[in-house]
Amino acid sequence: MLMPSIFGDSLFDDWFDFPDFRDLDKAERKLYGRHADRLMKTDVHEADDHYEVDIDLPGFKKDDLHLELKDGYLTVSAAKEQETEKKGKALRKERFEGAMQRTYFVGKELTEEDIKAKFEHGVLSLTIPKKEAPKVPEKKYIAIEG
Repeated sequence: MLMPSIFGDSLFDDWFDFPDFRDLDKAERKLYGRHADRLMKTDVHEADDHYEVDIDLPGFKKDDLHLELKDGYLTVSAAKEQETEKKGKALRKERFEGAMQRTYFVGKELTEEDIKAKFEHGVLSLTIPKKEAPKVPEKKYIAIEG
């Protein structure tokens, strides 16, 4: 049921990704691409009757996460507000602040009650049951005489 994406960040990233040495912040990162700081790294494992999905969300709290199921698509959103407390002038900021989201197709047969979620140690763990689509009745035709 879970469908992987066949393209990375963009269809044209691989075709038009020429190195630009003037802007090293946009340089391709070996494992996760140019937008690695906004990527929800996900592992999906299949069992006999369910899928187990683990999504890395380090630095987020449970209240920062939002899960929505609509038309068979599960959207996981995470948003972290900037700290309002000033600790002086920031010389370097490497921790992520902002919002990110990722969408997974889980099937139109599932409801919100079917999906179980747990958040521990920066990892969102989802248990998604396998449900078969209702069978469409076979079409029966009436013979026409004449």
